[in-house]
Amino acid sequence: MGFHLANRLLSDGCRVVGVDNITDYYDPKIKQKRNKILLAFPKYKFYKKNIADFKSLSSIVKKEKPDAIVHLAAQAGVRYSLTNPWAYTESNYLGTLNIFEAAKVNKIKRVIFASSSSVYGKNKEMPFSESHTVDHPISIYAASKKANEVLAHSYHHLYGIETAGLRFFTVYGEYGRPDLALFKFAKNILLDKPIDVYNNGEMARDFTYVGDIVDGIIAALNKKDLKYEIYNLGGENPVTLMTFIKLIEDYLGKKANIKFLPMQPGDVKETFADINKARRDLGFDPKVKIDEGVKKFLNWFVKNKSWLLKLQDGKQ
Repeated sequence: MGFHLANRLLSDGCRVVGVDNITDYYDPKIKQKRNKILLAFPKYKFYKKNIADFKSLSSIVKKEKPDAIVHLAAQAGVRYSLTNPWAYTESNYLGTLNIFEAAKVNKIKRVIFASSSSVYGKNKEMPFSESHTVDHPISIYAASKKANEVLAHSYHHLYGIETAGLRFFTVYGEYGRPDLALFKFAKNILLDKPIDVYNNGEMARDFTYVGDIVDGIIAALNKKDLKYEIYNLGGENPVTLMTFIKLIEDYLGKKANIKFLPMQPGDVKETFADINKARRDLGFDPKVKIDEGVKKFLNWFVKNKSWLLKLQDGKQ
């Protein structure tokens, strides 16, 4: 998401400062590819730093004096959080604390940050609304994202920082993470390797194309009279996992070798975003339907498969 947002802003003539520590949670080669594209813009500057290091982060903010901060850095992955919970405390909680503290110290008035649909846990009421309770996360990752929202509220209340937490729903698109379903499925189908499908395929996700997500982030950045808000950004159209797989099969002209597995701890059967609040306040209106978005991704994937197929899978 950070790559696509930066690319859009730079293309529109904005100045962008990127901060990333380029971890090996997934193959750094794709991160380096993204950064190389951005470095072609004269108004882009990059710092290889860890947001968990407050001194470094605050010095960057002091030096660059941004109009606003968009905080998309995080240790991702629900399953990885079950075996590596400390990574989530450092990156997601401490990192977010440092972002808000750096904003406070350097008098940056606006912080837009990434939350997640995972905060809804096993909420049975569909679609998920911002008014629903999110007090019972079922994974360490989800708990870290809920903590971010609470922390952001505290900084708004105490210091008047204008902030919006964006609950993203299953974002996909070109240059996406190699550990996510669309990338893994396309790669394994092309390599004639099995794909892992959980809960015997009886799952559905509100897939959201990354270009639509960028529209939502920019709308939050530009919103007048922002105080503290939470917004769902989703596609508003849950798609079953088996339908999703068939879209990939049809495009590639190859059948998947499916390995059905039970539901994983911390996972949920279905997600579905109610985006009425984002539509009203931000003008958010996702335009890319799932078949179009999958086609865009697979066009890019096939065109670049000479290096994409060599990438290491993400950690689990």
